[in-house]
Amino acid sequence: MDTTFEIWTLLTLAERLLAVTAVIHAVMNKRETQSVIGWVGLIWFSPLIGSILYTCFGINRIRRQGQRIQRSRDRKFREQLKRGQFLETSTERKHLPFTGRLDSVVSHVTGKSLLSGNEVIPLQGGEQAYPAMLNAIAEARQTIALSTYIFDNDRAGKLFIAALAEAVARKVEVRVLIDDVGQRYSNPSILRALRQAGITAHVFLPTLAPRMATYANLRLHRKMMVVDGKIGFTGGMNIREGCRLDWNTKHPVQDLHFQIRGPAVWHIQEALVTDWAFASGETLFGEGWFAAPHHYGTVRMRGIPDGPDNEIDDIRLVILGALAVAEKRVDIVTPYFLPDESIINAMNIAAMKGIQVRVLLPAQNNIRLVQWAQSDPISNVLSRGCQVFETPPPFDHTKLMLVDNDWALIGSSNWDPRSLRLNFEFNMECYDHDLVSQLDVLVEQKLAQSKQLTLAALHSRPWLIRLRDGLARMGIPYL
Repeated sequence: MDTTFEIWTLLTLAERLLAVTAVIHAVMNKRETQSVIGWVGLIWFSPLIGSILYTCFGINRIRRQGQRIQRSRDRKFREQLKRGQFLETSTERKHLPFTGRLDSVVSHVTGKSLLSGNEVIPLQGGEQAYPAMLNAIAEARQTIALSTYIFDNDRAGKLFIAALAEAVARKVEVRVLIDDVGQRYSNPSILRALRQAGITAHVFLPTLAPRMATYANLRLHRKMMVVDGKIGFTGGMNIREGCRLDWNTKHPVQDLHFQIRGPAVWHIQEALVTDWAFASGETLFGEGWFAAPHHYGTVRMRGIPDGPDNEIDDIRLVILGALAVAEKRVDIVTPYFLPDESIINAMNIAAMKGIQVRVLLPAQNNIRLVQWAQSDPISNVLSRGCQVFETPPPFDHTKLMLVDNDWALIGSSNWDPRSLRLNFEFNMECYDHDLVSQLDVLVEQKLAQSKQLTLAALHSRPWLIRLRDGLARMGIPYL
């Protein structure tokens, strides 16, 4: 009996020591007070289970790996930029829109320089984006790096497999990275077909719970491709046949992608190489992957990677900075609108200053819980003078932010907790009046078909609907 008592005493002491260690780690490393309180409560009042859950899910191991990879980046790029005069000087920054204040914010947040000499071509829908991407693949001579969230095994996916396989046959080095959750959107997965075609492919952060995959976080939500280190593609578009509206598919999706030439392609490739090294262990370097930069256009750009590693919160800070410097208007196009309180407050302050703040959302969301939960943030911004519009089907997956007439934010991020806190995203800021004018035309076309939401209409809905939306709101941190 004494022996049994001693064993239980030792086990209890060991468990408490583990709990104390986990609590200290949470207090010292978690940034959000609510997160610290939640984890400490779980650890302390759920003996052993809480400590195990924290060890498995609470410790950010991705941060350490991301920092190691980034320390190994090629320094040759910055030397080439200096020689080619692609870097903005302090004098030139003063002549930027917003007197360089936004450039200062984003430079501080990302640690990256604003790069001049870029050409940006907006590509509407898969009917424009896919032919441009496939043509670039067909013309590749040295390297192709492609990263995407969803790569479906359908008509669109098979076109890309065929083009990539032909590139491999030409001795082009090809690397394809797909998020593990994204590859499960079609059955069978595209992964086997890629490998059977001789294409080197990996998945990002495999999940052990396939049935819960839709709700998994820490996903690679970036959509990027770089060919020969010279031409880049990025935006919000996955590889799936629904993005081709001219194919009349069952679930059509409107979307927007971008073709980029110039020094900013390095920022895209930098993110691609970092993700590939993390997933595969292979480091890609050399001029085949990073071509010498050249001038192609007038757009000044900067890549903004964001994720739950050492770049956490970057895109949220950029959004807040852009809202703070806006002087005339802010247009936001997003499929999912679940911003946190800081962004809602910044939007409301901008509107109360007399700035036109417009938000465009799909009238019919592809995720019901998100549509229900959006009612709360929508009512919060409507109450302070922001305007919200619902765009008609097909579902609009476009991600875009325009400020005044000179600045655009493009990329993969949605305005929700997953994109802003939990997933790996890639965005780019663009300074160029002509480009913003093109994108403004696109926004106005969407507005012409949209219906404006009103606060009175939201409040007049049946109470059961409002109760449903209120309950859905509780799930915002996980949607």
